[in-house]
Amino acid sequence: MPSTRQRNTVLAAAATASAGALTFVAPPSTPSAARIEPGVVGGHAVAAQPQTSSMGAATVGAAMLAAGCAARVTPKGKGQRKAVKVAAVSTDTEVETDCINSIRFLAVDAVNKANSGHPGAPMGQAPIGYLLFAEEMAYNPKDPSWCNRDRFVLSSGHGCMLQYSLLHLAGYDSVAMDDLKQFRQWGSKTPGHPENFETDGIEVTTGPLGMGISNAVGLAAAEAHLAAAYNKPDFTLIDHYTYTIAGDGCMQEGISHEACAYAGHLGLGKLIAFYDDNGITIDGHTDLSFTEDVGKRFEAYGWQVLVVDNGDQDVDAIRKAIAEAKACTDKPTLIKVKTTIGFGSPNKADSHDAHGAPLGADEAEATRKQLGWNYGEFEVPEHVYAAFKKQADAGSAKQAEWDKLFAAYKEKEPELAAQFERAVLNRKLPDNWDECLPKLTEEDAGKATRLHSQDCLNAIAPVLPEFMGGSADLAPSNMTLMKCTGDFLKDSYSERNFRFGIREFGMGAVCNALSLDKTGIIPYCATFTIFTDYMRSAIRIAALSQAGTIFVTTHDSIAV
Repeated sequence: MPSTRQRNTVLAAAATASAGALTFVAPPSTPSAARIEPGVVGGHAVAAQPQTSSMGAATVGAAMLAAGCAARVTPKGKGQRKAVKVAAVSTDTEVETDCINSIRFLAVDAVNKANSGHPGAPMGQAPIGYLLFAEEMAYNPKDPSWCNRDRFVLSSGHGCMLQYSLLHLAGYDSVAMDDLKQFRQWGSKTPGHPENFETDGIEVTTGPLGMGISNAVGLAAAEAHLAAAYNKPDFTLIDHYTYTIAGDGCMQEGISHEACAYAGHLGLGKLIAFYDDNGITIDGHTDLSFTEDVGKRFEAYGWQVLVVDNGDQDVDAIRKAIAEAKACTDKPTLIKVKTTIGFGSPNKADSHDAHGAPLGADEAEATRKQLGWNYGEFEVPEHVYAAFKKQADAGSAKQAEWDKLFAAYKEKEPELAAQFERAVLNRKLPDNWDECLPKLTEEDAGKATRLHSQDCLNAIAPVLPEFMGGSADLAPSNMTLMKCTGDFLKDSYSERNFRFGIREFGMGAVCNALSLDKTGIIPYCATFTIFTDYMRSAIRIAALSQAGTIFVTTHDSIAV
């Protein structure tokens, strides 16, 4: 493995990209006895130079890749770029690189051991995951349900070894090293897709593509509502972000169109979505079937759209994009990150071969050499654990500060605090809540069931402030409008009537997430029974997730 000095030497060198060739010229202080042999590193041509580092070509190439070199290089045959200088690398950057490669190789090793799974996506998404769990997110592994934690949803759930690796590195008891080794095995805590009821730290169950990013809309809506309902001057109880990673498949699925258009309409500024644009599906490159401009689509939805050209290596560009996303408070943000599926694999990167099958032992070893990773299977350096622990400890400290804030809040806002404690923290119904329900008599016989439903809904609504929901543009027919509250809109997040529009599938996913947010929200959604076919997958996932979503369906006859 390259030493600290060797890595810094390579990355302090001038990088010149011309006609697709990446050339490293050593600084004067570097020994020049050896040559860098021509070859290919990470899909890019590497040209030899007379004056070079004392390392061989393989070591230089591996160090360049392993250190997350920020130089933007041009693949062979795609034109010329000007020289780009690369700054010297600090020890922190080396730790950063090791953290990212730890994520990659935990995914590679677990999928190889299971002889089943999807290694390619985690290998490309690892820098995003690293930044979220080691730098950006507020979370406490010892209390995964803390109400003001940041939320993370892996919409491309087949790449779940990314999330399991992150939970393990972050110190969640739910994912020990042995659990990673039991990936996809019967009864394990690491099934082939993330399941919220199986593994602490998983917010929602993501199976069908597009479901997760739609769930993320629901989680962000929950944050917006709770903040508007409970925050007071000097008392910001709720203030967290929802992050999601979605792939090409998620962007193609219709549900993402429904939910993301709704998110833009609502202006959910604390929703940040990463589009893992690796250009690969099971059939091959996405240009076989998918050529639209996703960024322009999301801009039309009302999102801020940012672009990172080299998500495999340019960690700082991703970092800056996250900061820019957080600075935009009135729109959700899509960060379009160009990545390489199976990044680092000499023979399977940028290919559907890296999508849904193990790399295999030989290719895994070749990938280790390519990335300069001299650790064994399931081996994680201690300094990597330490880096993630630092962020987890910061989250724990933030929760401790939050506890002090809530204690003061209880003194200043006793009634709201009591409601927050009951509904949000303890998630309990009020005593004798059912006494509000209407009492029926024989005179009520023959009354339409949707009218009975309306009576019950409007009896419950004033008693349960955590009760919220709406209809897919059928509220007058479904009889699902609450009379005691207004519409949940961009300028009125404290209200509880959701106007989902004609978006049955998106509506179901949003409501499932409201329920799974672990803040006591009791959601309902409504449509005609025949239209439930449009959201059947959301109903199925609600059952599998053990969500508390109430589905109200009316007009269940052959005539509608």
